[in-house]
Parts: sequence; structure tokens; C-alpha cells
Amino acid sequence: MSDTPFGFGLPPEEPEDGDEGKKKDQQSGGGQGPANPFGFGTPGAGGFGGPGADNPFAAMFGSLNPTDLGAAFQQLGQMLSYEGGPVNWDMAKQIARQTVSQGTSDGVKDASVGPAERTAVQEAVRLADLWLDDATSLPSGSGSAVAWSRAEWVEATLPAWQELVDPVAERVGAAMGDVLPEEMQAMAGPLIGMMRSMGGAMFGTQIGQAVGVLAGEVVGSTDIGLPLTPAGKAALLPVNIEAFGKDLGVPKEEVRLYLALREAAHQRLFSHVPWLRSHLFGAVDGYARGIKVDTAKLEDVVGQFDPQNPEQLQDALQQGMFQPEDTPEQKAALARLETALALVEGWVDAVVHAAAKPRLASADALRETLRRRRATGGPAEQTFATLIGLELRPRRLRDASRLWASLTDARGVDGRDALWAHPDMLPTAGDLDDPDGFVHREQLDFSELDKMLGEAAQSPDLHKPDLHKKDGRENGPEDQAKGDDTE
Repeated sequence: MSDTPFGFGLPPEEPEDGDEGKKKDQQSGGGQGPANPFGFGTPGAGGFGGPGADNPFAAMFGSLNPTDLGAAFQQLGQMLSYEGGPVNWDMAKQIARQTVSQGTSDGVKDASVGPAERTAVQEAVRLADLWLDDATSLPSGSGSAVAWSRAEWVEATLPAWQELVDPVAERVGAAMGDVLPEEMQAMAGPLIGMMRSMGGAMFGTQIGQAVGVLAGEVVGSTDIGLPLTPAGKAALLPVNIEAFGKDLGVPKEEVRLYLALREAAHQRLFSHVPWLRSHLFGAVDGYARGIKVDTAKLEDVVGQFDPQNPEQLQDALQQGMFQPEDTPEQKAALARLETALALVEGWVDAVVHAAAKPRLASADALRETLRRRRATGGPAEQTFATLIGLELRPRRLRDASRLWASLTDARGVDGRDALWAHPDMLPTAGDLDDPDGFVHREQLDFSELDKMLGEAAQSPDLHKPDLHKKDGRENGPEDQAKGDDTE
């Protein structure tokens, strides 16, 4: 570690060759701070390593005209004075909106959604719901259908990203102070506060960039398998649907309808399986609790921190500083999360295929395209993988889809969908390895148990411990006969 906390040292000395040295120093940018202080920038204005980085303020805030200069210093002050949570979400939203306004790498710009596109989306979701009625016993979950621009998608999904990212970012913020020797932490209190503010801003920048890029890739609100918006609102992005279907050789109406089927199927699941959202986010949180920060890497970065090159810390975030704990609990959390994502995506894949196959000539081609797209991910997904140490990707999508299809053949639509009644009834990772064994295994019927517990709760005699079974024990002898009748 360097002799001064976080590598901060004295101001640079005068050049040995006097005025000539100053002139060279000014030409090279030496002694004037980094080319891009704090590593931040405004997309399209030289930020993020783009053109214009020679001018530090232009790299951060755009062209240095009198109108922008005040806003530039105001933004810098807000960044250094930030005292909120582990991620500066105001900055994340700003960067995401700026990234969206830049357009995607193929030159497609965001655009407001017109009345005709809104009507087309609403009609596609309405027709999709009619088709899904034959493919699943879960009722419609699309209370409304909306057509979003990319900017509207950013605004609507940021709260969910905050729930996903904050726990890990908080660990990094704490680790930034812990890497200092204990005797130095009291003296470096204000400096640690500034570093945490910068860390929150850097996380905000990275998250904002990733959300902004992802907004240019997604076609709805459920693309990553997690519910990013409140249940009941099916959302599609017309500008991205247009780009997605451009080179597929499939009529635009069929592409829109197939994607509406997927969105509507997700909404049915998230609306009518009340425990599912907390189950998925709980699995993410359980995995995050087992992640540890690579303090050796962080200490190396912070210890050698150079105020003339503060992009080091941001680069470290991009490269990832997270190591999962190699414990049985952490492995179980990861398996639980991957299985949950696979089951959701596999069910949607199977149900949508059943609804679309008899009606759309392009159903097979669109199914395979979306499977490959989901399996490979994109640059934004990779950014989230480095930031939270986790790839939100259903690795066993095909296995899960085959299992759900086999369940449909063996038990029918109602028997298949009844498994969503309770999380303990769902297939496990081991069941994905042996789908036939799970399909033909006798399943517990939790509906009768729930009925018994409901009746017990309404009974005047609430003191019999065997009625509640909170500790998982079996009923007493006097109720054994009743318990046998439910099997």
C-alpha cells in the first residue's frame, strides 16, 4: 500500500527545466489532472473514453459553452457531496437516459411511441391472451398493455435494478474503508467518505450505462426472466421489435405477436403465482449474501490510487471484484437461482410454443432465435455479471422446457400448472437431470393441506398444536385418520 491513504500525495513539483518544462507539461496534459477526471463522461460528448477526452470537462459534461459550464460544476458538486446509498441512482438514471439518447451501435435511435404503434401492441397482447387461454390454466395477467420507448423502459425498471444491485454495491462501499489500516481509518474519515461518494457515483455510472445499453436490446419488460415492473402490465418496445425482426425474414406482425405471447405468458405467471417474485429476488439476495469482495484486488487498486488516473477504480469495477464463497450454502443458492430462472423461462417457452405452433408458420424459427439470444446474452448482461457477480441467464432453459412439455403430455395443462401452487412442488436441479423420474413421481397435493389449515384457523379451538404444524411435525393420533383421507 502506498504511504499516503488511497495513494493521494503532494501536488506535483515545478518541472526541472522551468518554463520550457511547463510548456511541455501543458501540451501533454501532465500536471493538469487526468484527461477524464473520475472516469465519467457524457455519451456522445467525449465521455466513456470517446472522442473529446482530451478536454476533461468536455469529457465529463459536454462542450464547454457558458450555458453548460454551470451545470458541469453543479454535477461535479453533486457527485462529491452524494451521501445516499451505495449507488448514486440519480446519476444512474441520468447516464442511462443519455446512453439511450445516443442510440444503439447500429444507428437506431430511440423514438416516442405513436398512437398506431400503441394500438398495434394492445391488439397483439389481446390476441396473445386469447391464444394462451388454450395453452395454460393460469388466467390472463395483463391488466393493461403498453408500448414503451427505450427511455420509458429505463424509468420503469430502475427500481428493480436497485433492489438487485444495492446489496453488492454496499459490500464494495464498506470494503473501500476496510482496506485501510485501523489506525488510519479515524484520520482518513473525510477521505473515506469522499471515496465512498465517488464509489457510489462510479457504480451509478456503470449501472446507468448497462441499463441504457440494455434498453436498446430488450423487447419487453420480462426479457431477463425477472419481473422488472409491477405485475399486470404487459409492455413491448416497438422500436426494438422492429430492429429485432429486421433480418429474420418474418412478417413484422408475426414477430410482434410472438413477442406479445412471451410477455403475456410471463405476466400470467407473475400475476397469479404470488410467491414467485419474492422467490426469485430472494434467490438473488441469497446468492449475493455469499459473495465476498476481492479485498486484495481492491486494496491494490485503492492503495495505488493515482488522482491523475482515477479511472483505475472504475476499471476495477468493470473487471469485477467479486468472488463467490465456495461453500455448500453458496452453491445451493446458485443452484436454486439458476433452477428458478430456468423453470420460469422453460415454462414460458413451452406454453408459448404450444399456443403459437398451430397458428404461426414462423413459430419454430422465432422460438430458436429467442433461445439462442437468451443463451448468449449481450454486452449489457456482461456488465451486470461483473457488477453483481452473477449472470442472470437460464443455463438450463432447454432442459426445463422439455420437462414442462413432458408434464403436459403426462398430466395435462391443469396438472402441469398446478405445480406453481407451492414452491416445494416445483422441480429441482436434480429433476432437470431426470425429467422422466419427476414426471411420473407421485406429487404431494398441497391444496388439501392449505384447506385444512384454513379450516383450523377459523375453528374456535385454536390451541391444538397438531392443527398448525408450524414445526413440521405430523398430526396427532386423533387426526391421523383425517390426514390419511387427504392423500
